[in-house]
Amino acid sequence: MPYTRVVFLLLTVLLAVTLVSVAQQAGPSMAIDNDFVQKQFGNTCKLLPGVPASRGDLNGDGIEDLVIAARCTNPLMDADEYSFMVIDPYFAFFGYGDPRLSSEFVTDDPTRRSMVLLIIHGNGPEAWRSNTPKDKFVVIDLPYKQVGVRKLSLKKKTLNAIYTEEAGADQMTSVIFWDGKKYRYEPIGSSLD
Repeated sequence: MPYTRVVFLLLTVLLAVTLVSVAQQAGPSMAIDNDFVQKQFGNTCKLLPGVPASRGDLNGDGIEDLVIAARCTNPLMDADEYSFMVIDPYFAFFGYGDPRLSSEFVTDDPTRRSMVLLIIHGNGPEAWRSNTPKDKFVVIDLPYKQVGVRKLSLKKKTLNAIYTEEAGADQMTSVIFWDGKKYRYEPIGSSLD
């Protein structure tokens, strides 16, 4: 196994351990369970087991935000009732960003159907725990198997972003970040390099 692959694997394991440790230490405790998810996003959404929630200030307002891996059967139906936006930064990167259309795309991978990321922008001192979060988003069509919040350097600016290890044969790493108006997707590269 080439040296770069070994280093990459060790860094990936270290990142996963760090993300779990940070998630357990951050802020006052509040159960991030199916009841919490359904209160915020509706009864069609459920936690995705095996992918821990991540925290960090994603929109640069100094207040902690939350990212949850989940499954939602039809988030467009619940968007108005639960006050969230359904977005598709992955297909927007490829020129098809309207979630009303891209949510109808058929995937060959049945395990990926209905996989989403739930993002809550925190509000006030309670941050993402607030009864009235600043914003909520459901990210659809993103082929991920691991998720974590880390620093991203972009145009001489450092911000928190959502890094994903994508599912699939090419095992890409990608990042989703808030550009000040919306979430954008950028592929970073193959983890096999």
